[in-house]
Amino acid sequence: MNSSFLYHAWGLYTHKCTREEYKGNTIILHVEAKDREKECPKCGHRHLVKNGFRIRDFIGLPIGGKKVIIRMKVQRYQCKNKDCDYDRQEKIPFATGSCGYTHRFAKYVVDLLRGMTLKDAANLLGVSWDTIKEIHTHHLENHYAPPSLEGVESIGIDEFAVRKGHVYKTIVVDLKSGRIIYVGDGKGTDALEGFWKRIGWKGIDIKYVATDLSAAFISSVYENCPNAVHVFDHFHVVKLMNEKLDEIRRVQYNMEKDINKRKVLKGTRYLLLSNGEDIFDKEYKTRLDNALDMNKPLSQAYYLKEQLREIWTRINKEEAEKVMLDWIRQAQESKVQQLVKMAATIMAHRTGILAWYDCHISTGKVEGINNKIKVMKRTAYGFRDEHYFKLRLYALHDCRITRNVG
Repeated sequence: MNSSFLYHAWGLYTHKCTREEYKGNTIILHVEAKDREKECPKCGHRHLVKNGFRIRDFIGLPIGGKKVIIRMKVQRYQCKNKDCDYDRQEKIPFATGSCGYTHRFAKYVVDLLRGMTLKDAANLLGVSWDTIKEIHTHHLENHYAPPSLEGVESIGIDEFAVRKGHVYKTIVVDLKSGRIIYVGDGKGTDALEGFWKRIGWKGIDIKYVATDLSAAFISSVYENCPNAVHVFDHFHVVKLMNEKLDEIRRVQYNMEKDINKRKVLKGTRYLLLSNGEDIFDKEYKTRLDNALDMNKPLSQAYYLKEQLREIWTRINKEEAEKVMLDWIRQAQESKVQQLVKMAATIMAHRTGILAWYDCHISTGKVEGINNKIKVMKRTAYGFRDEHYFKLRLYALHDCRITRNVG
């Protein structure tokens, strides 16, 4: 076979093909080195002799829809110098170590996996699923693990459910690049210990941190990063208020004895939780107004929910603090149990909520990454290998995740 074809097709520039063999849908190329080694790489002695050989098979790039096996005669050499103990096989430039595939085949697999699942790639190339996964694992380890912390200043922290049974993982995301830079087990303070150790070893100065209202995250950030500006995500604050409003709706519905009033309250959950300015339909707006007019606690909770967003629309922090304190006063004066609890929560977290005016960050990017993780898990039908799953998370920012592509 032509040497140029061997080089351009499979990267075999120091080898020659002695014969070809065809078995079913497989092409077997028998190759060996063009030139024998003459000088000992250890001592430089020129008296190097052959000391047996072995046959090794490597999976090469497919050609014409046929699987290609490169069957190489690997020569062993021994140095005859009495002071040298060199006795090794010749180097194989187109493969690494004990891998049973060539570099070009591995690169081809990685390119395919940008638009295919592991199973699809294995079926296309006629190799095992484990081989494809091994190639992908090596690629991810070489390019994404451990993730670089260089230039990281602002981070977002959140948790996601791995599977049913309260099994969680905590991720730390670089808010500037959108990269996952740490994955910890669980959702408590212990989950972030490894990250803070890496930060200390690297001497990284974290300036801004965004989290939800999790007590574990707040405690961990305060203990390990006390000088950072800690911002509580405003979407989580609004979400908590929506949960309180929905709880009040359910309580009022169950307490209402009048059947007609119960009919008015029934089915208003969507209207109550929607932003007021987003309700354009007159029929829906009238139905919402009727529900609020006949129920004072529900009306108080709804209008306080609408006013809560005003905290993040002020010109400066001082104005926002005035709005917040006025909101807390109204909630406390309402005497509605859920609103009083919400007022206490906002009062306790007021520093982190108002810190948004020091740095306009949120965990929105982290929540988007959590959605990509859910799609990735659903596409793969779960991950059995924890190490491989963590590597996939580190590479998530470079992946295109859809329902059909993993």
